[in-house]
Amino acid sequence: MRHRRKVKKLQRDVDHRRALIKNLCRSLLKHEKIETTWVKAKAMRPFMEHLIDIAKKDTVANRRRAFAFLCDRKLVKKLFEDVAKRFADVTGGYTRVIKTRTRVGDNAQMAIIEFTRSATK
Repeated sequence: MRHRRKVKKLQRDVDHRRALIKNLCRSLLKHEKIETTWVKAKAMRPFMEHLIDIAKKDTVANRRRAFAFLCDRKLVKKLFEDVAKRFADVTGGYTRVIKTRTRVGDNAQMAIIEFTRSATK
């Protein structure tokens, strides 16, 4: 039985899946809008939302936790000083996943994942 098992395996082993999720989170922070497959976007969303929850309380320990996941000082700075400030008054739902098209090569459902609030707010 699969009770309380929420991990999408994405046909990868643990290390490959973890690296994929980290790279998708880094790309989303860097570009604020990325296109990937719908399943990968859905698998990545809880990790990104958790990072933003961590960043909403700016402490040294939280910055270290974010750096342990992102491994990039510029992205950690952007997460804490830009992205977390945008969502200071919101308790969840920081990202949205929009289905776009099917990929030509393998007919995979593609999606755009982006932050719900723009950088101008």
